[in-house]
Amino acid sequence: MKCPTCPDASLVMTDRQGVEIDYCPLCRGVWLDRGELDKLIDRAAALASSSAAASSKPDFVDSDYRGAQGHHHRRKKSWMNDIFD
Repeated sequence: MKCPTCPDASLVMTDRQGVEIDYCPLCRGVWLDRGELDKLIDRAAALASSSAAASSKPDFVDSDYRGAQGHHHRRKKSWMNDIFD
């Protein structure tokens, strides 16, 4: 299949954690087939509910917040980082 934005590039298929993803190696655009977005949403909801049960801390840190020592807190990695690298 050809990339919708790059007329000379063909999409490459890859399987990431059970979700088949089509991407363009030139523009790095990502396309999902029917049902693949639902799989991603279900996976995110399951991950969010399991991490919420495991921790009472918030899942994010305000990027403008500085701790008592003036150090920036690092944000938690997104579940999307596991799928797209």
